[in-house]
Amino acid sequence: MASKELSLFSYEIIGLVGRQGAAPHDLLRLAKRGRMLAWAGESQYYTEPKRLAKLGYLDARKEPGKTGERTIYTLTEKGLQALREYARTPVGFTPVKSEPLLRLLIADLVGEAVTRKSMAALRDDIADIQWRLDDAERTAKELPDREKYLLLVIGFLRRLLDLHLELVDEVERDLGPARSPTADTE
Repeated sequence: MASKELSLFSYEIIGLVGRQGAAPHDLLRLAKRGRMLAWAGESQYYTEPKRLAKLGYLDARKEPGKTGERTIYTLTEKGLQALREYARTPVGFTPVKSEPLLRLLIADLVGEAVTRKSMAALRDDIADIQWRLDDAERTAKELPDREKYLLLVIGFLRRLLDLHLELVDEVERDLGPARSPTADTE
């Protein structure tokens, strides 16, 4: 059974530290690289490793950095055991936090034209994330022990982006001016 003192974010941090170790800045950079997996505030990528080290899931050591000393966290046996126990638990569906879906839920209150326009802007955001996934795919090759797993995640995220593009197409089609001649103004 998963530990009560560890959250989903805790397991993410332990997993990102991995066998090679990482500094909090590295953890944040890894999470931001794909953007879709950066689900916590920036400060949490600094505070959670400290908490996990105090609990014995990570070890901390100081190393010189570019501007000063930095803390490098490495996985302990307790951390690896926690991941192993967590991996044996059934996977559940994580609730979806989605701004596009929220925009559609409020479309009747704010108007179709403004919803259509704001949803169309998602295309640029998706293009940025696709570029980041291209970069993540290239850098996955630098981690041969994790490459197969990273590529599975990247493939899923690409399909999720495609689904979002389909949603934008649908919104533009179904909330288009021809569909609602008395629609709200932009």
